[in-house]
Amino acid sequence: MNTLSRLSRWFEEQCNGEWEHTYGVSIETLDNPGWTVRIDLQELDVKLPQFVPLKVERSEVDWINCKVEEEAFVAFGGSSNLDEIVTVFLDWATARS
Repeated sequence: MNTLSRLSRWFEEQCNGEWEHTYGVSIETLDNPGWTVRIDLQELDVKLPQFVPLKVERSEVDWINCKVEEEAFVAFGGSSNLDEIVTVFLDWATARS
């Protein structure tokens, strides 16, 4: 299953008639160029493990910075790193402890 399909499936699993009206997933572009991803974690029906912030800088255009703050997964990355960012989130959010 590709990354976008996995994210869609995760999103559908969170939709309970209430969560999707207040919370959700946001993917936007940055002007450097790059991506920003915000995924709300409030009122989920699952307990997530603690997220260890991740910062990888391979080059000026190949980088990611992922963290959890204010009850949201927040990540930024280079223009070719969107798939990697979403994979980091999904691997963490679907991990079984």
